Amino acid sequence: MTAGDPRPLIGEPLSLDLLNTRWIEGDAVRDLLTGVGGLAVWLKSAGLADRCAADEETLAAVLRAREALARAVEAPAAPSEDARAGLNEVLAHGRVRRVLTPDGPRDEAEADRPAWLAAWLAVDDYLRLLAVDPTRIRRCAHERCILHFFDTSQNRRRRWCSMAVCGNRAKASRHYARNRG
Repeated sequence: MTAGDPRPLIGEPLSLDLLNTRWIEGDAVRDLLTGVGGLAVWLKSAGLADRCAADEETLAAVLRAREALARAVEAPAAPSEDARAGLNEVLAHGRVRRVLTPDGPRDEAEADRPAWLAAWLAVDDYLRLLAVDPTRIRRCAHERCILHFFDTSQNRRRRWCSMAVCGNRAKASRHYARNRG
């Protein structure tokens, strides 16, 4: 967590960070993106606050992207037709433009409307993760957790969003079950 960002898992790639704006706390699902205030927190945490406005139009676009990503992560290696259509709908709002700067070539993301830039960047990031390795896109193995992460461990065996939280809960649960009876 960073100051002002109440989420338990931050710092994942942009696409998964957007998915992680919903999390379980106690018995309830919390959602950072219930209004423009939460959107402002997410934009700042994601490093997009200087490029994207925290307004209702941006919030609507980001929520569309989050819905599309949620469908896509159900089967990253083989997304459904519905998941692909949702991602492509968001991607239709932007493009990458190649430019030559004094420092050399650079790619610049552009959106057809400013409100779509954050959403487009998040979905574009998901495509990048798919190109790297779709099997590394994972949901936390704890049955009550809905967070996602990109497994960068050397042996590709990461199971938990956080070993300190979900990993320890699972260990404690197994220990309790073994010693109970």
